[in-house]
Parts: sequence; C-alpha cells; structure tokens
Amino acid sequence: MNINHELLQFYIYKKLVKRKDAPEILSECERLQVGVRDYLLAKEVITDSMDLEARADYYCMPGVEIDMLDIDRSLFDLFTFDFMKKHKIIPVSYDKNGVLMVATGKPLDCRTTSALSVQFGCKCDYILVPPVQIDRYVDSVSAVLSTSAALSDLNTEKAEQQVNALKNATGVASENDVINNPAVRLVDSVIREAIPYRASDIHIEPFEKIVRVRYRIDGDLQDRAEFPIDAFSAICARLKIISGLNIAERRVPQDGRINMTIGGREYDFRVSTLPTVFGEKFVIRVLDKSSFHFTRADLGFTDEENLVVDKMLARPHGIILLTGPTGCGKSTTLYSFLKEVNDPTVNIVTVEDPVEFTMAGINQTQVNAKAKMTFAAALRSILRQDPDIIMIGEIRDEETAEIAVRSAITGHIVFSTLHTNDAPGAILRLQDMGVDNYLVADALVGVIAQRLVKRLCPACKRKGRTNAKEMEILGIDEPVSIARPQGCQFCNNTGYKGRIAVHEVMYMNETMKREVMNEKNLDVLRKTAADNGMVTLWNSCRTLVFKGITSVQELMTLHVE
Repeated sequence: MNINHELLQFYIYKKLVKRKDAPEILSECERLQVGVRDYLLAKEVITDSMDLEARADYYCMPGVEIDMLDIDRSLFDLFTFDFMKKHKIIPVSYDKNGVLMVATGKPLDCRTTSALSVQFGCKCDYILVPPVQIDRYVDSVSAVLSTSAALSDLNTEKAEQQVNALKNATGVASENDVINNPAVRLVDSVIREAIPYRASDIHIEPFEKIVRVRYRIDGDLQDRAEFPIDAFSAICARLKIISGLNIAERRVPQDGRINMTIGGREYDFRVSTLPTVFGEKFVIRVLDKSSFHFTRADLGFTDEENLVVDKMLARPHGIILLTGPTGCGKSTTLYSFLKEVNDPTVNIVTVEDPVEFTMAGINQTQVNAKAKMTFAAALRSILRQDPDIIMIGEIRDEETAEIAVRSAITGHIVFSTLHTNDAPGAILRLQDMGVDNYLVADALVGVIAQRLVKRLCPACKRKGRTNAKEMEILGIDEPVSIARPQGCQFCNNTGYKGRIAVHEVMYMNETMKREVMNEKNLDVLRKTAADNGMVTLWNSCRTLVFKGITSVQELMTLHVE
C-alpha cells in the first residue's frame, strides 16, 4: 500500500484531493483491495485527463491521449491482444535512432518493460496514456481484424452451402448449427466492433445484390462493410436467434434485445426489424448499461447554465422540460437530473418508452401499447403511488400534457421531453395541446433546449484566421483564430471525434409568466427570454467555435437564429 500512499500524497499536492479526506481514502482502498487511482476514478473524484496530467508529473514521463499517437500496427504481431490489455502496453513506432516508443498505462511494471526490450532487441522509451484508452484501442484493432477475417471467409464460401448448413430438418436455423459459420462470426464481430468505434446504432441493410453495414458515429452514418445478398438468410437467422425474435416471421416489424458483455462491460443492444423489398432491415441501438455516470459538466452545461439549472431543480414542484429532435441526448440529460435528485427520502417514478438505463432507487415503468399501458394510463396509476418526482419519457398528446401539468401544480416535480426547435417553442406546444395559459404559466419551471454538435478531432484540427464568409456567419468585424476539421486515421478522416451538447436554458421567472398569461407570440417570448438572460442555441455553439471545440460547419447545422 506504500505506492498508494505516495500517489495519494501527490494527488493532494496537485490539489485534486483534500488532505482531510486522505485517511478515509486509504482505508477504503485497503478494504476494497484497489489502488488509489482506480478508487478515485470510480468515485468520480478525478477524471482520466486529470489523472493523466498528475501521473505524468509523478512518473516524470510524457503523458498524452492515445489519439495523438501515430501507431504502427505491424508491431502488434509480436504480442497477443490479451497480453497488451493485461499489461497495458502498446508498441507505437521506432524513431530515427531505432528506439521503440511504447505507450504504457502501468509505468511500474518492470517485468513487462524488460520483456519488451528483450523481445524487440532495442532500447525502449515509454509514454504514459490512460489505461482505459489502451483497452479501447486494442479492442478496436481486434474487432476490425475479426470482421475482415469473417468477411474474407464469407466471400470464399458458396451461399447455398451456408444456407443449408444453417437449417435443420424443419427448415429453421438452430444456434448450434450457426455458431461456427462465417456469417455468424461476421454478425458477432460487427456488433462487437461497434463498441470501440463508439457507434450509437448499427444498420444492416439488404439490397438487390449486396448487404450493407453502416455505423452511426457522432451522428453520421458511415459505411463499414458489404457482403453478398446470398448470405443474408444466415445473417437474419443469427440476429433473430440472439435477440429472441420470431425467425419465421418476415412480414411485420419486430423488436428484440441482445445482452452481451464486451471487454468486461455489460451492453444492451435493442434490435428493430423492418420488412423491405429485398429483405428485413435491421437497426441495432447500442446502450452501455454500466457507463451511465454523466454529470452536467460532462454533458456540456456551462457554469452560467448550471446556476439556472440549480434554481430549477431546487423548486419544490413544477415541470422541467427538455426539448430537441430525436437523438439529441434529451433522455441522457433527464437521467443526469434524476441522478442528482435521487434520494432515499423521495419517491421517484418514471414512465418511459423504452427504459434505456436502469437506476438504483428509482421505480421505472415501461410503456406497453399492446396492453394499453400508455403514457396517460401509466401517469394516472403513478399518481396513486404517492410520488414526489415523476419523469415522463415524452409528452405526446393532450391527455398526457394535461395530467403532467395538473401533477405539477398539485405538488409534484415533473421531468419530461417535447419535440420543439427551441426553448420558448415548448410554451406554444403545450398551448397547442390544449393546456390553458394560466396552467402553463403556473406549472412550468423552465425549459432546456438541447442539440448535439461534433467535437473537432484533437489529433488533426488546425487553427487559422477567419475568412470573410466565416466572419459573416459568426457576426464579427475583425478576423479571429478558429479551428477547422482536417481528417486523420484517428477520426476515420472525418475531422471530428465525439460530440458535445449545446443548450438554451429558459427559466420561467415572473416576467416570462406574465408574457405567457398575455398570450404573446413566439417572437415576443424569445425576446423576453433573451432579455432575461437566456443564451440561445446559436450563441452557445458560437462560443464553442471561438474556443476551438467545434467548427463553423457544425454551427450552421443548428438551423436556428
């Protein structure tokens, strides 16, 4: 435990940990038999980036994100993927003097460093990277090779032999038959490969002669693979077996789930089928069940926005709405709010379609249209369950809107979502649903409009002065330095890696309530909200452009003024 003590003292020196908390931290580390670093990361006291900077100073070695390294994958041949993940090392490249640069997440593993020097027969220099990034990189390389091998095997086999091998005497594929088939290995590798690629959805689409596989990464679909249409029956069989769908049914849409553990993490894949001209299209939504630990800072809320959100969450009753298009992260933001207000002293009940993340201490209900378990029906029952806080996945109709509003004015906190272009638009949407102005003014605490914009790739983004067109878009008179996308191997030549949320936070103060009561139009509501301190989506994203986080092109995708 000596290294634990020394590292903890260094964290204290770096002001990442308070000295008064040191005895408790060391005690917990000893009780749980974990390192100080792992404990602090798990408790969210420090982040990977904070830890990287501190440990780089501690070990007196350079520390970088793995995305910044130009890795020579041919050096992987000397080691198994399991070895690299276990010992947290990746051989990177040789310099001009023949010295091998090695990325490591465990600098004190002297046995491994000695083995590397012997294996390569040269001097090795080490650079510190976060251990989790080594795991992700190795997994991505492994998945790509696995998919490529399965595709190669699939293309060398006759489609007739594949289909016949997949069918038993009744003409229905069994899992034992398909388990070693190239088509089956392809399905498994395509699903597993989505994880290191950070894909949110997998699309498997049949056409006349081919089947196309695409991943949705950072909001955009990207081609991943193609294989012969003759093998598609095998693909369908495998997907339907592992997701619990009816193999014989091809005429109507179906929904299923796949649970898999990949890299020690549990994932939930929601499978949806849609009959098309050439066969059933599959879309698989990827959900990491164990990764939900988002804070408002992780979700892109600024300090100023957090002050307003704090006022909203402190209200004893009322409705807080999240607005935006499908896929903009509204549910994730709602879950982060629920995590904040989750307390043993309150009863929190949700009604969702579907339940995406399960949270301890919260009663979560799923909509079931076949059983007539609608949002409105669920809400009526929930109100008899003595709730303090209610989360409604989406307000879709007049009945749900009315129940939600009346729940808010009778002493409950209600969280929900709407599909509107901006925050003030939520007021008109509630009015269009038949909610009276006085009820909207009384019940509504605030509205948060949200969009996701792409982050510029840190490895390849380039800074430069704004041109005339960019200055016009940004509304500035003098040139400034902004970053632009370029494209490299780490971002799949897109110029972007990851996304960040931009927000428009509107607090319903007395001035806003009066405007709602006076039936003002949307333009007046927008102006009043802006006068009361609301920063628009456009201006929030514009700030990120000036900071070099996103690009002018992403600003233009907001389609708001």
